[in-house]
Amino acid sequence: MKALIASMVLVATTASAQDAVIHAGRLYSRMDAAPTERVSVVVDNGRVREVEAGFVTLAEAGLAEDAQLIDWSDKTVLPGLIDCHVHLSSDRAGVEAQLNQLTLSPPAKAFDALVNAQKTLRAGFTTVRNLGDADGVTLALRDAIAAGKVQGPRILDAGMSISATTGHMDAALGFRDDLRSALNDNGNLCDGADDCRRAVRLQIARGADLIKFATTGGVNSRIGLGLGAQMFEDEARAIIETAHLYGKKVAVHAHGHDGINLALKLGADSIEHGTLLNDAGLKLFKQSGAYYVPTLSTINGYLERLAADPDAYSPAVKKKIEWRISITGQALKRAHDAGVKIAFGTDAGVSLHGRNADEFELMVKHGMSAQEALIAATIHAAGLLGLGDEIGTIEAGKSADLVALDNDPLSDLATLKTVADVVIRGERMRR
Repeated sequence: MKALIASMVLVATTASAQDAVIHAGRLYSRMDAAPTERVSVVVDNGRVREVEAGFVTLAEAGLAEDAQLIDWSDKTVLPGLIDCHVHLSSDRAGVEAQLNQLTLSPPAKAFDALVNAQKTLRAGFTTVRNLGDADGVTLALRDAIAAGKVQGPRILDAGMSISATTGHMDAALGFRDDLRSALNDNGNLCDGADDCRRAVRLQIARGADLIKFATTGGVNSRIGLGLGAQMFEDEARAIIETAHLYGKKVAVHAHGHDGINLALKLGADSIEHGTLLNDAGLKLFKQSGAYYVPTLSTINGYLERLAADPDAYSPAVKKKIEWRISITGQALKRAHDAGVKIAFGTDAGVSLHGRNADEFELMVKHGMSAQEALIAATIHAAGLLGLGDEIGTIEAGKSADLVALDNDPLSDLATLKTVADVVIRGERMRR
C-alpha cells in the first residue's frame, strides 16, 4: 500500500514532457506588434499558459521541478513559422522525379517524407500545409506526428491534388500510353462536373484536411501546353462547392489570369503561384478575402538544378521554367501594393526542404517589408489554415510553438536561415 501511495504521489508531482518555462531575451508574441524584453513563457501541457515579465523559476511558475527550463535569454523568440505550400514526400524534380515516380515504393517515399518533415521543423516551421501526395504517405505521417510517435511539424494534408485529364496533376504525362492506367489509378483526375464531385469526395474519404486542384497548366507539367486555363467552369465550381459542402477549404494551383480569376470568382480560399495576376484578379481577391500564396522559392530549385545539370528538365518544361524565372515576383508586388492578404508558402519539394526561409528574402526583394513577410508566415498563414485560435501568435491558450533566433529578424533577415532552437507543442526539438 505504501508503495502504491508513493507511486501515486510521484505521478501527481512529475511534470508533463510538455511543461516548460522559456526565458526569452526578446519576444515577439505577435509579428504585428513590438517585442518585449526579458520575459518568460510558461507552458502547461503543450500550451501557453501565460507570458510573465522577467525570468521566473519553475517553482514561481507553479511547475514541477522536473519540467523543462529552456534558456533562450540571449535569443529573439518568435511564434512557430508556417509554410502553406509544401510537398514533403519528395525533393526531386525534372527527369529525376520522373524516374523516381517509377522506381520508388510508397515505403521509401514515407521515409523521405519523414526526413523532409524533420528538416522543415529544424528550419523553424512548426506547421505546414502539404499540397499533394500520390501515395498517402503524408496523411499517415500527419497522424503519426499528431499521435506523438515521431516528432515533426503539424501537417494539414490535401491528399492527392485534383486536375482534369492532361492537367497539371496528370501523373501519366510524359510516359508511354500503355502506362497511363497504371500511373493514374488514384482517382484524382476528373472530367465533367459529376466526375469532379466524385474526385473531391474520394480525397475527403481518404482523410484530406483540405482540397487542392489545378485550374491551369503547371511549370513542371511534362507537356508543352502552356499555363492558361485547362478546366471548365462547371468542373471548377463542382470541386469548390463540394469541398465547401464538407467544410474543407480549397487551394487552387493557378498561373494564368484566366484560371486565377475563375477560381476566385467561384470561392477559392487561396491561389497558389498566381503568376499572371491582372487587375480583375486583384479586385476579386479583395472582394472574396482569399489569400495569395506566391511560392517564389521555386526559382531557387530551378536555378540550382539547372546549374548542376542543364538537362535536368525536358525541353518543354525547361522553356516554362525560364519564363517563370523571368517573371517571378511581379505578381507579389502587385498583390502587396493592392492590399491582398498574403500567406507564406514555398512549394518546398520544387525547392529544397529545410531551405524554407529563403522565401523571406525573395518576398522582401519583391516589395514586402521583413515584418510583413513574417506576418505572412504567422498570423496570415494561421488565418488561411483556419487555425488562428491555435497557432500564429504566442498567447495564452495557444499551442506552444516557438522559434529561437540568434538575432532580430527585422534587422537581420538572414538569421531566419539558421534557426537556433525550436519548441513544438511545448516539447523541445530533438536533434
